[in-house]
Amino acid sequence: MSRVIAALQDGAVQRPAALALIDEQISLDYAAAAARSAELGRWLLAQGVERVALLADNSVAWALWDLAALQAGVTLVPLPGFFSDRQIRHVLADAGIELLISDDPQRTRHLPGAGHPTSGSREMVVAKRRFTLAGLLTQRQVTLPSDIAKVTYTSGTTGAPKGVLLKAQTMEQVAASLVVATQAGPEDRHLALLPLATLLENIGGLYAPLLAGGCAVLYSQAHVGVQGASGVDPQRILTCLQASAATTAITLPQLLQALVAARAAAGPTPERLCYLAVGGAPVSLRLLKSARNCGLPVYEGYGLSECGSVVALNRADAQRPGSVGQPLPHARVRIANDGEILVGGALFDGYLHDPQAPGDCWPTGDLGFLDEEGYLHLTGRKKHLFITAFGRNVAPEWVEAELTAQPAIAQAAVFGEARPFNVAVVVPRAGVSETLAAAVAAVNRRLPDYAQIRELVVADAPFTTANELATANGRLRRDGIAQVYGERVAALYDSARVAL
Repeated sequence: MSRVIAALQDGAVQRPAALALIDEQISLDYAAAAARSAELGRWLLAQGVERVALLADNSVAWALWDLAALQAGVTLVPLPGFFSDRQIRHVLADAGIELLISDDPQRTRHLPGAGHPTSGSREMVVAKRRFTLAGLLTQRQVTLPSDIAKVTYTSGTTGAPKGVLLKAQTMEQVAASLVVATQAGPEDRHLALLPLATLLENIGGLYAPLLAGGCAVLYSQAHVGVQGASGVDPQRILTCLQASAATTAITLPQLLQALVAARAAAGPTPERLCYLAVGGAPVSLRLLKSARNCGLPVYEGYGLSECGSVVALNRADAQRPGSVGQPLPHARVRIANDGEILVGGALFDGYLHDPQAPGDCWPTGDLGFLDEEGYLHLTGRKKHLFITAFGRNVAPEWVEAELTAQPAIAQAAVFGEARPFNVAVVVPRAGVSETLAAAVAAVNRRLPDYAQIRELVVADAPFTTANELATANGRLRRDGIAQVYGERVAALYDSARVAL
C-alpha cells in the first residue's frame, strides 16, 4: 500500500479528529479525509480508466483526487494552470488521457483538439468544488511501465513539456526524507504557496505533511496572493502565512524577493513560521541574508523532477548559507570529473515514450561541488556555461543571482559567449528608488572583471510562462530571451566596436 495512504488511514484511527486538509471553504479531519478519498478512489476504479488528467486550482478537492488516484492505482497527470492551451493540448494527446477532471469548465471548453468526447461532460461536486469530467477518446497508444502513479510534465527550457514517469514509492521516499529533514510532526501546518500541480508542492506540501501526521493548508492561488508571475501580492502571502498559523511553506526566489520587500515595508510577521524552503532556481547569498534579517526562516534546497523533486536541503540543525544543503537521507550525490552533479537514490522511471530507464545515477546537467562537510554547492548549468573572448568561463546563473539580489532588479539574463564583455537583459522592479546603473555598479564591485556587466538591455516585460521566457519554477528560457532581445544585445556590441 502507498505510504501516504497508510499514514492517512492510520491517522483516521489514531487521531480521527485531527485536521488533515484545509482550504478556504472546507476543513477535513483525518477520518473524513480518509473516508472521502477512499470513496473517490472507488469511483475512479469503477470508471475503468488508466490515465486521468487533473486541471484544477489548489484545494482540498485537488488533494482528494490525488489521493484517490493513489488508492485506485490510476496514473494521474497534473496540469498546471500556468500551462498554455497549446501545452495542455500537447499533454492530453501525448499522455493518451482518457478522463479530464477540471474545476475550470470555461477553459476546458477552449481546448479544441484536446480529444473527442466519448460520452459528453459530466459534473461532480467534491469537497464543495464543482468539477467537469470529460471523457476523451485517446488519439495515440500509450504504454506505461508498471506502477507509474504520476506523470509530471516539466516545462523545461523549450515550449513542449515532456512527461516524467514517477512511481508512488519514489515520491513517498522523497516525502519521508523531507519529514526527517524538516523535523515535521503532527503539530505542523504547511501552507501551499505553489500550485499543487507542480511536483515540489505536491510532494512537499501534501505528501510530507500527511506522512508527518500534520495538516496541509491548500488555499486557492488567488486566496494566498499568487496569481501567475505578474500577480504576486506579497502582503497577502504574509497575511495568509500568519492567519493560517503555518509552520512551513515552500517558495521560489522571485517570491522570496517580494516577501523580503514586503517585510521591509512593515508587512506582518508570520509568527509560527519556522521553515520556509526556497529552491527551483539559484538564490543569491545576499537575498538569503536579507530574508533572515527580516525574520523569514529561509532554507535553500535543490532538486529536479527526474530525482523525485528534492535532492538536498539546508536544515535547522545542519545549514550552510550559500550551499543548497546536505543530500537528503535517500539521495546519493557525487560530482563527475567535469563538475556535473550526479544523483542516485529515488529516481524517475524514464520519460514518457522513452523506454530508456535512468539506471542508478542521473546526470543532472547542473554544475557544483561537495565541500568537506558534505554540503552541496551549485555553480551553474553545464550547457549554460559560456566562454568570453578572453577565454574566461562564466556561469550566468552566478551573475544573475547577484543582480536579482539588488532591490532594483527583478529578473536578469546574462550573455557573453565569445564576446569581450557581458550584457544583461534585466526586468526592473517597480517602486524602487535605486537606479539600474547604481544596482549594476554595486554588483560589479563584488565580481571579478571577467564576470562584470558592462551593458544593459531593459526588458519590455517580465520573463514569464505566458510569454514562454521562463519556466514555472523561475528558470530562464535563455534561447527564447536571446531570440527576443538578440538584436538589441548585438547592437550594444556593434556600438562598442565603433567606439573603439
